Amino acid sequence: MTSTTHQITRRLRPLINWFDSWAGDPEEHRRAPDRPDWIRIIPLIAFHLVCFGVIWVGWSPVAVGTAVALYFIRMFAITGFYHRYFSHRTFSTSRVAQFLFAFLGATSAQRGPLWWAAHHRKHHRHADQECDVHSPRQHGFLWSHILWFTTRPNFPTDLKVVKDLARYPELRWLDRFDIVPPTLLAVALFGFGSALGAWAPELGTSGMQMLIWGFFISTVALIHGTCTINSLAHQFGRRRYDTPDDSRNSFLLALLTLGEGWHNNHHHFPGSTRQGFYWWEIDITHWLLWLLSKTGIIWRMHPVPERALNSNRIAPEARPS
Repeated sequence: MTSTTHQITRRLRPLINWFDSWAGDPEEHRRAPDRPDWIRIIPLIAFHLVCFGVIWVGWSPVAVGTAVALYFIRMFAITGFYHRYFSHRTFSTSRVAQFLFAFLGATSAQRGPLWWAAHHRKHHRHADQECDVHSPRQHGFLWSHILWFTTRPNFPTDLKVVKDLARYPELRWLDRFDIVPPTLLAVALFGFGSALGAWAPELGTSGMQMLIWGFFISTVALIHGTCTINSLAHQFGRRRYDTPDDSRNSFLLALLTLGEGWHNNHHHFPGSTRQGFYWWEIDITHWLLWLLSKTGIIWRMHPVPERALNSNRIAPEARPS
């Protein structure tokens, strides 16, 4: 390859990575300056800007209902599978279900399951230490919330950290071409809205309205909802357990993220499928996983051992009657 060709390829690499996230040399990415790669994250910026399209497309109960439903469905895929399954392996499932839920999680535009799990495993190894790439203690709120994953050093998937997952070629494909699931969802929503506009005009929706509400607004809300656990859950809330990090429990974040807000519980014992350790700690993801276990789709859910419940407590708590 000539030097001119190499320079052109290098400049086009951020654009190529929109479509093939494994393109290029991972070590070259890791050696790059640790700052936002603005060309690479144009789609993320566009997601936020397109949301203002509601000014022109308006709203309808069907479009808003679709946005809310897709927020919670995909949040479950992220919390139940990207997090509790791929990152921590807190239950077992079949290879087919593993792929289907990975695909559903990937429609959230939060990268592929291997990338997500690799970064999260590193987070638990170094939580709130200097090498934790999304610690608010180390880097501040905005960086820990969203800027950390816009940088080139944090872009590659570290396959060494997820060898157990990387042995599945379908997961590697999904991780490499992570643009495919959200694109298919966006196209499906536009088609669904257009069909409703033609066949049921009384519903007051259209292809563009369904696309903006069902995909863009829902996805942006989902991204920020997920990111609150990296940022807010390490700054606000109560600490039940004396963990070496700043993780905290938050009822509000638990509602927003279907149970992930019990973050101090989780950092105390990450091997449990359940993060709301007690009955009054609402953990919708755990309840939904429990339902899936009754159908045989998942099995061997890991409980919270009694020793983990009572060890390392900062102070006794009053329990609701």
